[in-house]
Amino acid sequence: MTHPDHDLLQQVQNQISTVIKGKAVQVSDCLACLVAGGHLLIEDLPGVGKTTLAQALAVSLGLRFSRTQFTADLLPSDLLGVNIFEREAQRFVFKPGPVFAQVLLADEINRAGPKTQSALLEAMEERQVTVEGESHALPSPFFVIATQNPSEQLGTYPLPESQLDRFLMTIRLGYPDRAAERELLAGEDGRELLARLQPVMNPAQLLAAQQRARAVTVSAALLDYLQALLDATRSGQWFVEGLSPRAGLAWLRAARAKALLAGRSHVSPEDLQAVAVQVLAHRLRARSGSGRGAAEQVRALVEAVALP
Repeated sequence: MTHPDHDLLQQVQNQISTVIKGKAVQVSDCLACLVAGGHLLIEDLPGVGKTTLAQALAVSLGLRFSRTQFTADLLPSDLLGVNIFEREAQRFVFKPGPVFAQVLLADEINRAGPKTQSALLEAMEERQVTVEGESHALPSPFFVIATQNPSEQLGTYPLPESQLDRFLMTIRLGYPDRAAERELLAGEDGRELLARLQPVMNPAQLLAAQQRARAVTVSAALLDYLQALLDATRSGQWFVEGLSPRAGLAWLRAARAKALLAGRSHVSPEDLQAVAVQVLAHRLRARSGSGRGAAEQVRALVEAVALP
């Protein structure tokens, strides 16, 4: 018997899929990332539905949405907020920036300079920002969806490893298949579809689902399997450097969320496998001469490591 959390989350997924056609796996990954309490990086070309996905998610969960276009001249204060002197009150008052939302879309994050990119680090990790020595708590839940253009495009700055590690998962939407694209071309405009969406869950229900995901059972045998996978990443055979303990915990959090979305109270090996590329590829560099990128190398490693 499934839990009500599963039923509501399935309804959210189904509603988002009416707007983001033919991308059920990516929609599920996005929802799993949020339920796991992480942040999501979407690496893809402009125009494939990244912004629409973020907006549909926020509406379906009744969350406050904010979008910031990252550009070369964007300052940290443009994102976090500033202290402004109010003459009537004779004191400085903090005016929050767009980061004070429950879903923040950091659009084309790698077009901003490193200083602005790093301004998100504290927000993503600590759920707060510090301006002129004073800390300000961010709303709860707080979910960053950042989009990143291909690095070969002009005007992009690579994200530092420390910031990449703050993203629980990375996904690509890619082009729609022929049937989904035909439905897009022949159907309504995406903005009209978004305008008709209604909340399926509320923030309190989402927070409860996040708490339930943290309680999903993990067996000793599953931990044995996870440790075997972690050890394999550190063997020197597959990657330049292996996964950190923090990355291992992130992998387990994502697997727990996947299990909850599937309506199960325990994590299976298939849950770990289902999120492996999304959680690991942006944290690892394949050994030179392997002939594979990081994502392909992760898939090969998962296939090579047998269940204990």
